[in-house]
Formats: sequence, C-alpha cells, structure tokens
Amino acid sequence: MNWIANSLERYLVRSLIIVMLIIMGLWGSVLIYAQFSSWDIAVILGLTVSIIGVFMLKFYQKIMATYDRGLLHIESMRVEDYNQYARAGFSQGQVALFHQQLKELSIHLSDQKSRYDQHAFLVYQLIDQLNTPILVFNQKNQLSYANGAFTRLYDQPWQMFRHASPKLLGLEKKNHQWQLKDKTAQWQISQSEFIDDGETHQLLVFTNIESAMRASQQTAWQQIIRVMGHEIRNSLTPVSSLAEGLEVRAQNERDRKALALISERCHHLQDFVSRYASLSQQFNLNPSQVNVATLCERLSGLFNSDILTHRQSTEWLWADQPFLEQVLINLIKNALEANATSVTLDIAQKLHKTHITITDDGHGFANLENLFVPLFTTKTQGQGIGLSFCRNIIEQHNGTIKLDNRSEIQGVLIEITLPIQKL
Repeated sequence: MNWIANSLERYLVRSLIIVMLIIMGLWGSVLIYAQFSSWDIAVILGLTVSIIGVFMLKFYQKIMATYDRGLLHIESMRVEDYNQYARAGFSQGQVALFHQQLKELSIHLSDQKSRYDQHAFLVYQLIDQLNTPILVFNQKNQLSYANGAFTRLYDQPWQMFRHASPKLLGLEKKNHQWQLKDKTAQWQISQSEFIDDGETHQLLVFTNIESAMRASQQTAWQQIIRVMGHEIRNSLTPVSSLAEGLEVRAQNERDRKALALISERCHHLQDFVSRYASLSQQFNLNPSQVNVATLCERLSGLFNSDILTHRQSTEWLWADQPFLEQVLINLIKNALEANATSVTLDIAQKLHKTHITITDDGHGFANLENLFVPLFTTKTQGQGIGLSFCRNIIEQHNGTIKLDNRSEIQGVLIEITLPIQKL
C-alpha cells in the first residue's frame, strides 16, 4: 500500500474509483436481479456512472482547492506579502482552523519583519552618524551602502562604487581578517554581520590606527602638562606674590628692576603653561561657506605681497573662517621664519574635497618625525605649539594636514584637505 502515502491526489483518485466500482457492482446486481434487459442495464449504469463521476469530481476538486488556497497563502508569506489571506473553503472544522493558523502566522511574521526593518533602519542611521568609514556588502559580496566617511578612503562618494566587489575596492581577506591594500598600516578593519530584507550583509568598520595612536599620545602629553602645570603654578604663585611685595619695599632701582623681572618671568611661565594646557582642547567650531577670494585678500593684507602669492580655482570652501585663518597665518609665518622668499597659497576643489596647498622656498624641516610632538621645536624662540594647534583645528574640521620637505627643490610642501560640505 505504498501508493497511498506517495500522493494525496493518487490516494483520492484510487479511493473514488474503488467506491465507484463497488457502487456500480451493487447497482448492476440489483438491476440483474430485477430482470432488466441488457440494454436497459447498460443505459442505467451509464447514467449512474455520469452522475457519480460528476459528484466525485466535485468532491475531488473541493478537497484539492482547500490545499491550493493554503499553498497560495504560504507562497504570499514566502515573498513577504503578509496582507494576502486565502479564504477557507469551509467556515468550520479542521480546514477553517488550518486557515486561521495560517493567518495568525502571517501576522506574527509581519510583526517580526517590521522589527527587523526597524533594526536595519537604525543600523543605517547609526552608520550615517559615525565619522569613521563603514562599508556594507550584500549577500552577493557587492557594495550596497557606505557612509559619508567613505571619501576618506577613496576620495569619492560611495555611490560611484555601488555594486563594486571588495577586490575592486582594494580589499582582501587574509586569515579571516580584511585588509586594505597599500593602506594596511593606517587602517584596521573590523567585521560583523546583520540581516536586512532576508539577506545577510557584511559590515566593515575602518579604524584609523594613526589617529587612535595620536589621540593616545595627546592624552599622555596632556597628563604630563597637567601635572607639570599644577606644580609650576603652585611654585610660581607665591614667588610672584613675594617678588611683587618686595618690589614695593625695595630701596634702590637695581633691586626693583630685578624683582620686576622675576615677577614678569613668573607671569610669562604661567601664560606658557596655560597655552599648553589648551593644546588639544575641543574648540566650538562654527563652519560656514567661506568666500575664498575674501580669505586670500585678508591674508595678503597681513603679509608682504612680494612674498605671498595665491591662486584659486574655487569660489567657496566650508570651514570656520577665524580658525582656518589662524591656521594659515601660523603656517605662512613658519615659512617666513624659515627664511622663505616666496610662499604660494593654492586653493582648489578636487575629488569632492577642498585642497589647500602651501609651498615655500625656505630651508625646510630638520626633523619631520617630530613635527606635531608638543614641546618639540627647532626654533630658538619657539614653544612647540603652532603645528599641533594647526593639526588640531584641521582635524576638528574632519580634514587632514600633511607636511613634507619638497624633494625637487628647497622648501616645504603643506597639503590640507577639507570636506566641501557639512558632515
């Protein structure tokens, strides 16, 4: 009887045929017993077969329609269309209960999908708010989404690389760890997964190791400066007060001048410590559209026009103008203090960023490795604040600053990049 378990359709057809044969056998026996003629028996049996056949066909279709409706409902759920409900062929009994269970399952799956969609929406919202580059690859291993910080890696919006493969983006996986070719030393990549629209997506989060190390160094320097500042202030305050008091009671001019000098140097050291204490503080920046021509004109008014020249190929840039001006002033002053006779300022837009380039013909940097180290300076009267301040301001604009000696001729090349719009 294996044929019974193979198919419901076969089971129904064979069962109905058997029932029909039994009915026809009994009905034929009755007609023969009643002594009907052969022709009458054939006609009656033919009519009986037609009537029973129509009835059995309706019965078969009714049974199969119940399953067909259930399959249509399940197919709707499979394609995540939870608003389609198949009407039960019977209002009561097991069939009605079966369709009711399907309806409740649809509602449950719809609620789950809604929660999954909300979670995915929150994930994408969080991605957009972060300043670190984040890339999303779909189940086909194609780039499906990224945040604005993508430009820090490829200098172009992520939409230009939509559906790109990891290989095209310079990504490779070694020992279950993603790496970015040519930039491995700078970026560390963390990987995780999430489900969106029924598909598994890979989430790659890029962490700038150099920035993290720099932040750690800055924290260490701040702690050192904080301790030194506390001790210096505690020592200088009584010395300054004592010197000022003695200056008033001094009997001769020489003593008054000496005590005044002590007091002046105490105030100078206190101011020195205060400036270092704010070396890496977060400033309250107010970026806006800055007219490049006006910016260059203001700088030209501060420096000799025979030394400072400027070129511009863009009308606007996005920055906090007072802070950006101070950065450019510091850098130009550094060039002049390095005996530069020519300083060129070039402002342009390339690859969706503002590029500010400063070149000079001074004697260059003697120690490139320690340019941004607080307290380090090669100037006789220097304090080691200027370049650290400049990098702090540029990075708070979500930009970058690079300084290097010019290779072809004497001088320095400074490259600053800024986003062209508010992030």
